[in-house]
Amino acid sequence: MTKPFSAACLRNQQPIADALHSLLPTAANVLEIGSGTGQHAVFCAQALPHLKWQTSDLPQHHEGMLKWIEDAALDNVLPPLVLDVDQAWPDFSEASVNHVFTASHVFTANTVHYIAWESVVNMFTQVSALLPEKGLFVIYGPVNVNGQYTSEGNAGLDEWLKTCVNPLAGIKDIADIEQLAKDQGLALIDNLAMPANNRLLVIQKQ
Repeated sequence: MTKPFSAACLRNQQPIADALHSLLPTAANVLEIGSGTGQHAVFCAQALPHLKWQTSDLPQHHEGMLKWIEDAALDNVLPPLVLDVDQAWPDFSEASVNHVFTASHVFTANTVHYIAWESVVNMFTQVSALLPEKGLFVIYGPVNVNGQYTSEGNAGLDEWLKTCVNPLAGIKDIADIEQLAKDQGLALIDNLAMPANNRLLVIQKQ
């Protein structure tokens, strides 16, 4: 199997790493939800050696992701865990017999618009439960504002997602995300502009 490749990662990985460098300046453990090809994990772990990066995704993505991780041979990026936002998550608590990783912060890129709103709620519920106070949940991807797309490209992406991926998928509204965060004991503390009409939402555990 050749390494999977996402062209979008080449366009956004440096801006994401730059933002994370400012947000997470000291040593920390980061859980990535939906690591996909593994490109973000490898790039960020290499650019930010003070962060330990735990990859995760559905099992079908692990083989390709491991090729990126193994080729990079970094000691601060860990092999993927099986994680499905709609199923029970691994026990990340330090008291767990099967404890593998304690997350200080959580990162996810291009996942929220690919899944149904119910799945987004499940994700926020689990993230809130595992984050320590002041821990960050950093989300990269497109959002709508006041129910409106922010670009023609985002409108086309939304149509493609609902037609080709999942009729319940689609770009979520920033107001709904902010309210969901509040409902789960989290708070949106920053909303950063990123390439290609995307945003980096910085959400903090209260």
